[in-house]
Amino acid sequence: MKEAPDIVGGAKVILYASVEGRRATGKTVHIHIGKTVNPTVGLAICKYDNEEGFYLFGCDSSWESVTDTWHETIDDAIDQAEWEYEDLAGAWVEK
Repeated sequence: MKEAPDIVGGAKVILYASVEGRRATGKTVHIHIGKTVNPTVGLAICKYDNEEGFYLFGCDSSWESVTDTWHETIDDAIDQAEWEYEDLAGAWVEK
């Protein structure tokens, strides 16, 4: 998977990780516009300039946001990602 862009979903990318080849834990189901979506191929932890907290975006292969969750801290977003996907430790890349 290519490197994440600087902006995903209109927010600045702080960390990103590819989840290609990693197994989804099955602990969550993602819904987009009323339909269940397949596990994403990339994750991006992002921050909007004018907002508190961080977003964990599940992205497609073009780094387009498909799903999102809000988290108070970066560590909370990482914990959520690691709850959803196996073997993410060491996969995060700082932007």
